[in-house]
Amino acid sequence: MRSESEMFDLILNIAKVDDRIKAVYMTGSRTNPNIKKDIFQDYDIIYVVNETDSFITDKNWIDLFGERLYMQYPEDSYYYENNIEECYGWLIQFKDGNRLDLHVVTLSYALKDIKNETLCEILLDKNNVLPNIEKSSDSKYWVKKPVEKEFIDTCNEFWWCLNNVAKGLWREETIYTLNMINNVIRPQLIKLLEWKIGFENDFKVSCGKSGKFIKKYLNNNMWESLLKTYSNAKSEDIWHSVFIMCDLFDKVALELSKELNMNYNKLEAKNSLKFLKDVYKLPKDANEIY
Repeated sequence: MRSESEMFDLILNIAKVDDRIKAVYMTGSRTNPNIKKDIFQDYDIIYVVNETDSFITDKNWIDLFGERLYMQYPEDSYYYENNIEECYGWLIQFKDGNRLDLHVVTLSYALKDIKNETLCEILLDKNNVLPNIEKSSDSKYWVKKPVEKEFIDTCNEFWWCLNNVAKGLWREETIYTLNMINNVIRPQLIKLLEWKIGFENDFKVSCGKSGKFIKKYLNNNMWESLLKTYSNAKSEDIWHSVFIMCDLFDKVALELSKELNMNYNKLEAKNSLKFLKDVYKLPKDANEIY
């Protein structure tokens, strides 16, 4: 596996000898001083160019970066919006284990990108076309303190949507139920935990994409409780994990409501949990709920 210094030398040397490339900057985790380096970190590299067309037309130039295992052209994908005249990319997994997310962008695109991105480091500026920027920081991604309506609506979304989990489990609609838990309900729990972590750290920390850094901020008991909210696809195990999720959410919501001086509808939580438990006990041949 090529070392970090070898990769940076390669990235910069290619840029230096190619007159089409005017500047180089980097975004992502490698610019974040709060992220521990590891072997899976991408190189998120942007080449600033006058035009993108020549890079797109002859894609063989990327062979200079090394032997590829597989790759993706995101701007060519059905699933991504694109403006290839201003931005075009290659997401490359190399055979040596390194990964390079490389984009060529116009100067106008780069200036807007740099203005909006706090995790950014300029590596090369041949023609002094890029602005002076502050030291890279993850401040843009710090947990934001919620307003009261956001807190109330998050709690309501969690407790209300458990109604769908209850009927999904009773009907034995496993895929629907797990989708509802993981894509609708769980995000509310993660958001709540992030607010808790934010409050405890003066709202000057990032929990990362999908809450990936949450573990380092929670105590062991709460972390273990969170892990137990993830279930296999067996009905009884899903029920068990959902009840754990409810207990955890209620505990954190009550705590946060006091710390942030915001209203928490305890009656709503109590009634939602009661309905959930009643459906759990409901016979499969029942003709009515109550």
